[in-house]
Amino acid sequence: MANAQPRPDESSEYSVFARWVILVAIMLGTILEVLDTSIVNVAVPTMMGNLGATVDQIAWVSTGYIVANVIVLPLTGWLSNQFGRKRYLTFSIILFTVASLLCGLSRSLNELILFRIIQGAGGAALLSTAQATLFEVFPKKQVPMIQAIFSIGVVAAPTFGPTLGGFIVDAYSWPWVFFINIPIGIVAAILGYSFLKDSKFQRAKTSIDLYGIGFLAVGLGCLQTVLEKGDREMWFESNLIVTLTIISAVSLIAFLYWELRCPYPAVNLRVLKHRGLSAGVLYAGVLGFGLYGGIFILPLYLQNIRQFDAAQSGLVLMPGGLMTIFCLPFMSKLVQKVQPRYLLAIGTPMFALSMYAFRTITNQTSEAQIYMPLILRGFAISMMFLPLTISSLGSLKPSEVPAGAGLFNLMRQLGGSAGIAFLSTQLDQQSSAHRAALVDHITAYSPATQQRITDLNNLFMSKGASLQVAQQRTFALIDKVVTRESTIQAFGDCFVIIAIAFAMALPLLLLFEKPVAQKNAAPIDAH
Repeated sequence: MANAQPRPDESSEYSVFARWVILVAIMLGTILEVLDTSIVNVAVPTMMGNLGATVDQIAWVSTGYIVANVIVLPLTGWLSNQFGRKRYLTFSIILFTVASLLCGLSRSLNELILFRIIQGAGGAALLSTAQATLFEVFPKKQVPMIQAIFSIGVVAAPTFGPTLGGFIVDAYSWPWVFFINIPIGIVAAILGYSFLKDSKFQRAKTSIDLYGIGFLAVGLGCLQTVLEKGDREMWFESNLIVTLTIISAVSLIAFLYWELRCPYPAVNLRVLKHRGLSAGVLYAGVLGFGLYGGIFILPLYLQNIRQFDAAQSGLVLMPGGLMTIFCLPFMSKLVQKVQPRYLLAIGTPMFALSMYAFRTITNQTSEAQIYMPLILRGFAISMMFLPLTISSLGSLKPSEVPAGAGLFNLMRQLGGSAGIAFLSTQLDQQSSAHRAALVDHITAYSPATQQRITDLNNLFMSKGASLQVAQQRTFALIDKVVTRESTIQAFGDCFVIIAIAFAMALPLLLLFEKPVAQKNAAPIDAH
């Protein structure tokens, strides 16, 4: 922006004590929302046994939550405006908490899926509206620090979720992964309702944009379902996936057309006129792709190749998460002295390098060798998460921040879903390709293969097996080794894909606006 002007703020409406109580309430709610995805995934195998569900059926426990969350995220700005920020955020915390109780009390799969959908709808405000609130109730000079604290909750929850979930399931039972939300949710709701006020920049209520909400719900609901179920349904070989894709495309195009013409849209797409937000939204999609894709791929490697359980996998991921948590407070100071886009320019290739380091991963890779790239990745995330938030939302007017935060968090969520879906498909395809290449080298004409078969036959026969049984075990073992090695190579390919995605995102840095120094203007206003 050529002439950045100081933004009005409402921080004077709150005492220092009230601001920090609101921060505690928002952090509790945010941790609940982000934690609930990873912690529940650990309990899925136990749920399958207790509820008598198949893999495809139990998948809706996660899919239903994310679909509802994605649909409501872009609507959070409008909902906050319609009902008032205080009432909407408090109601969302209560809805999430009550749904958690009902999830834990569910005795059938259909009940559990229904209450997870309600939980996902309530959880959307705990990210988007919560983040927008922090921009408004704290003085502008404190925003980087407060957003750093908020980011700690977003990053810490998926880091500790698998470990906590594994402990709860082992020590108690799967309903307790939901019951643990109840006391935290009650405290967050009481604190939020007691100290939070409605925004003084809140606009007058508008008529309900039924068409916009309808197009959005159908479009994003179908899109998220395609991303969640596409790999299991063999993508476009499935009539269901083809149908949902067409419906999603038509609905989202209709949504864009309608919202840009509607005088009182449910989703204010006009905020994307700010170049910083537009670039940030695109960048958030890439960040979600790599962040959630990496968290998805690495535990799969640890559990399928190294035979770790969920809790052990969580412990391996922990050093990287701790590095991010440790560095974020320092980044809140640095982002006020260095242009955020410069920090992004350092953090992005650093993240790509950390993922590229896993390209040579094997079944013999030590935990120490895994820790180092993850620690580098954790440092890179700290250099990306906060600068990206400041660059994206810092240029918006107070009345635009809720809508901008909704779109920003939506794209990060969609990027994560797309990343998991794409990497799942690539893992299967690359495993098959590597297996075919390995099998081509295992022939009866290969001296090495002949020697290996002879050695294995002799080994099994020395343990009492007949020649026929020894041959069967030999070929079974060779097949197992080939499958394992091809899968390991496919994991390496997936990490390279994440690295390439981040490298390709670097040109987006050119779209971020250069801050203009202004006397007495807070650093956040200069973007």
